[in-house]
Amino acid sequence: MGAGTVYTFADDLKHGYTAMKRTGRVLATLAICINDYRVTLNGKAENEEQWPTVVKACHKRCAERTLHVLERNGSIFIKLGQAMSCMNYLLPTEWTSTFVPLQDKCPVSSYESIEDMFIKDTGHPITALFDDFERTPIGAASLAQVHRATLKGSGEKVAVKVQHPSLAEWVPLDLALTRFIFSALRRFFPDYDLEWLSEEMETSLPQELDFTLEGENALRAKAYFRNIKGIPLLIPDVRWGLKRILVMEYIAGHRPDDLEYIDSNAIDRDEVSAALAHIFNEMIFGDDMTRHCDPHGGNIAIRKNTSRRKPNFDIILYDHGLYRDIPKQIRRDYARLWLAVINADENDMRKYARKVAGITDDQFPLFASAITGRDYRVVTKSVISSRSDQEKNEISEAMSEGMLQQLVQLLGKVPRIVLLILKTNDLTRSLDENLQTRGGPVRTFMILARYCSRTVLHEQIENIGQNGRMIWPRNLFRLLSAWSSYVRIELKLSLYETYLSFSRLIP
Repeated sequence: MGAGTVYTFADDLKHGYTAMKRTGRVLATLAICINDYRVTLNGKAENEEQWPTVVKACHKRCAERTLHVLERNGSIFIKLGQAMSCMNYLLPTEWTSTFVPLQDKCPVSSYESIEDMFIKDTGHPITALFDDFERTPIGAASLAQVHRATLKGSGEKVAVKVQHPSLAEWVPLDLALTRFIFSALRRFFPDYDLEWLSEEMETSLPQELDFTLEGENALRAKAYFRNIKGIPLLIPDVRWGLKRILVMEYIAGHRPDDLEYIDSNAIDRDEVSAALAHIFNEMIFGDDMTRHCDPHGGNIAIRKNTSRRKPNFDIILYDHGLYRDIPKQIRRDYARLWLAVINADENDMRKYARKVAGITDDQFPLFASAITGRDYRVVTKSVISSRSDQEKNEISEAMSEGMLQQLVQLLGKVPRIVLLILKTNDLTRSLDENLQTRGGPVRTFMILARYCSRTVLHEQIENIGQNGRMIWPRNLFRLLSAWSSYVRIELKLSLYETYLSFSRLIP
């Protein structure tokens, strides 16, 4: 038996042993959590008075056990935990809050393993491609880490995004385990069907693991926003990329929730909030734009810009691995749905909720709360006001009292693209709340209304054009009516922004 055969056998043995440990952790924790929930739920009659406290304690125990396994296994389990930490609209607070540390607690691959990957993928060692390559990454995420480097010859500072080499070994097993977890949960708790989470991961993960696609998405978004005036967005340019390596222009900034940095540099929080609203609404409602599906705080940075007076900052958008196109009709119906929400028009809300997501009248109150993050009683009056602590607590308690079960069943039937839009809504709403702006959500809702109104106007003009010439009296009247609705919203927003400008002058 040759030395090579021995080494191969030893590697296979090590891989098999590690695979058994990874699988054992998942299965053992899954069994313990399922049993914990079954015992807790079966004891509801005995704990009627303390039931909310009892079930919250069960959520917390199971979330902490699961967190331990996600951290130990790493790989795509970190990605899954990060996604779940943002699902405030779906999961109990005990789960989402427990998983928050995963946003900043990601694995770091060794320099040696990165060097081996470079040789395997490019045919060259790192020193042949870069004059300088910092061994310690400046950032790490669940799927990749980023190193600061200097390009060979040109001397340009770049950010080099490299995939964790171990992913190639464990992704197939981990996807199978994820699929099994949600399948088992559905079997034991049929009312809590979350299999669509694993299905979405199986669809999106291959895209996120192909950095050539990320490079294409970044360049497409950069080209689109280059033609949009007034939006202070920077997207790092792509120098070159392979499936597991992406070399980009180096642009650094601070997290959008770094309020100390924002305030110390005289950056207006309200302007940052408005800029974020413009960026992500443009991605959703823009005709030729695809949508960034992962706009959390780790993928966005703020930096001071002294080259212009207003706005005096740039927003940097990273991680373009997961983009999705939204079909035109869904965009249009979604725009009408939000206009109805902003105008508190319940009949139109129900009409377009049915068109966008197939929502029935019985399901509508729950769906309205899910897309807005608000109590349904607030949605039917005025969604523009800020969320109070009391309202947040009431929603959290409602989740414990049975709303969660209904919501899981509802979202399992909603089209996947609508779920991704809901995810973006929740993430951008969280970004906005973390900025703690003076005006609350009023301005961001008015900006949303502007994009919705523009989308509806374009649809109306298209429909009018299909019914004869624009100068026909009937068509001309319809055009003027559509245009006046759009101008009315533009005027409201302009007046409000003028009011904000004057209010800043008053100490």
